[in-house]
Amino acid sequence: MANQISGLKRIYKAMGYSFQGFSAAWRHEAAFRQEAVMAVLAIVLAYYLESDPISRILLIGSVWLVLVVETINSAIEAVVDRIGPELHPLSGRAKDLGSLAVTLAIILAAWIWISLLWRLVQ
Repeated sequence: MANQISGLKRIYKAMGYSFQGFSAAWRHEAAFRQEAVMAVLAIVLAYYLESDPISRILLIGSVWLVLVVETINSAIEAVVDRIGPELHPLSGRAKDLGSLAVTLAIILAAWIWISLLWRLVQ
């Protein structure tokens, strides 16, 4: 166990891996790029809206969750593709379930945004 990295060096290396993950998602995943651009716009809008802090957290957190789920979905797809190009029912199921997770996160974000914006305009 002498080769284990701990402390600040471990955190530094983990941040490097996270940056590599972001870079890979940005380069290889069109859906991630689209959702990231939408998230930036939504976050900026959330700060311009006259809403209470909890509403702002919900607005921002909901679009952030979409990015998190999209990243996990992309990881699932990469692993399935790494296993092999042949069609297999379990591979298809894994990809479909990842896609469902993204769709559910988007529906949740839309529901939160519509609900809170509706409340703000009344």
